[in-house]
Amino acid sequence: MHTAVIVDDERIARNEIAYLLRDYSQIKVVAQAGSLDEAIAAIEHSSPDILFLDVQLQGTTGFELFERTKVEAHVIFVTAYDEYAVRAFEVNALDYLTKPVRSDRLHRAIERFLHQVEERRPAATQINLSDSVLLTIDRAPRFVRLASLDCIHAEGDYTRLICDGRCIGLVMKSMKEWEDLLPAKHFCRIQRSIIVNCEQVVRFEAHASGGYEVYMRNLADPLVMSRRYARLFRSRFAV
Repeated sequence: MHTAVIVDDERIARNEIAYLLRDYSQIKVVAQAGSLDEAIAAIEHSSPDILFLDVQLQGTTGFELFERTKVEAHVIFVTAYDEYAVRAFEVNALDYLTKPVRSDRLHRAIERFLHQVEERRPAATQINLSDSVLLTIDRAPRFVRLASLDCIHAEGDYTRLICDGRCIGLVMKSMKEWEDLLPAKHFCRIQRSIIVNCEQVVRFEAHASGGYEVYMRNLADPLVMSRRYARLFRSRFAV
């Protein structure tokens, strides 16, 4: 989740941007500011990832912000005029939007922001099946051997871990985070809400849905691999 601060001396303009940003689940507006002083306080308090900054503020301009405080956020300038565009990019602005802000133009700016953030993100540490990971399970720290994992089930904002045939608790980690962490040659998603340890798979049987029933070494009942993920699985493992 990326945090955003909106700076504009017009409440309607701030609310308009906040409303448009509701379409982006990756971005959370943590503060709005109607003046330079409020903007400085909001930035120093929340250290946002992205800053929507009006060029013309009452009695000053948004450019003065960079003289009064350290701004490490990606900056998107917003203004009713385009005469400040050159100066905006002199301070390494990510983008420059004119009012009224169009949803398609904001979308391009957000895509540019997300692309730059992804490029700067350090590569995930590679781990092996023989490794253990430190997890907070049911609010308590615990080491878990990846080889002992049978499968991972999505549970809302959490995931449920099944190890050696039994549930060991909930972890506040998304399926996407697990996919980024786990060694891809050993773990595979078989449906939207389940990742399995391929080393624990005993056999597959055709399912009426067009996918497979996946029988695991430590589980009494099979898991169902959806048709979509069955195609991905076949292309990946040539089954």
